[in-house]
Amino acid sequence: MAPRIAINSGGPQALDEWRAHFHEADPTIEVVGWDAAHADPAGIGYALVWAPEAGRLAALPDLKLVISAGAGVDHILADPVLPATLPIARMVTDSTAVAMAEYVLTAALALMRDVRGMYADQAERRWRTRDNPPGIGQTRIGIMGLGQLGAHVAHRLAQIGFDVAGWSRSPTDLPNVTCMAGQAALPAFLARTDILVCLLPATEATRGILSTETFARLPRGAGLVNVGRGSHLVEADLLAALDAGQLKGAVLDVFDVEPLPAQSALWTHPGITITPHCAATPDRRERAYKAADIIARWERGERPDLIYDRQRGY
Repeated sequence: MAPRIAINSGGPQALDEWRAHFHEADPTIEVVGWDAAHADPAGIGYALVWAPEAGRLAALPDLKLVISAGAGVDHILADPVLPATLPIARMVTDSTAVAMAEYVLTAALALMRDVRGMYADQAERRWRTRDNPPGIGQTRIGIMGLGQLGAHVAHRLAQIGFDVAGWSRSPTDLPNVTCMAGQAALPAFLARTDILVCLLPATEATRGILSTETFARLPRGAGLVNVGRGSHLVEADLLAALDAGQLKGAVLDVFDVEPLPAQSALWTHPGITITPHCAATPDRRERAYKAADIIARWERGERPDLIYDRQRGY
């Protein structure tokens, strides 16, 4: 029987595009709309989803594997009735890592050059000259999380000339990157970091790690880029650190609640730049090809890469 996949990403208007891309990648895969799968769930072995409604995955009796439409799986795990043994595959493609490195580079340069402050001056028609900040070679970037994305970001920033260090739970070795590991190494890692980039997975150990305690260990006037998970950040602690001058600015792409509520104080703080979880989303064609490859491997009895490990949390 040909594989059937239900799609819950991009809305009904994107279904024809998904069908075309999957047909190009593997014409044996039948693409089914999310509502159609709910009405006739028999034989749906796979689901490509983003933030599916609670209970919808559990209602697919023949489901073998869930494929996230993005790199994270928090939006799937948030379902309180998600079957505990249902495998989940993350969506990380070659372009995901490239796009993430480009986003982090853009954010780092914006923090270095106080681009947000210059936009504010322009809005007020205020001519305010600035001293040149330390350049790339004098700016120390620290990357928390050296998985597939973190390692690529570290490599690309080191190539450009930043002084890059990385911190992870277990030892890692990357060329031209100072690698530190374990809780004992965290204070030294933070002390040498001018711009902190968070690319950690979402685990109980990393929940709330971007907090007052962490910010206090950074050099005064450091910057923050959070492209990991919204659960990493204690928002009130960030606001306090910015107001106190311990941090000079933050670029945030992920949030505990998405879309970010209109009443959030993050929207209006002068030191914060917000982007709508767009740092590294592959286009639909690339995701269809990746999903087709994952399905083919699963059908052959193989374990594809990027299968989420519930014990490790990534």
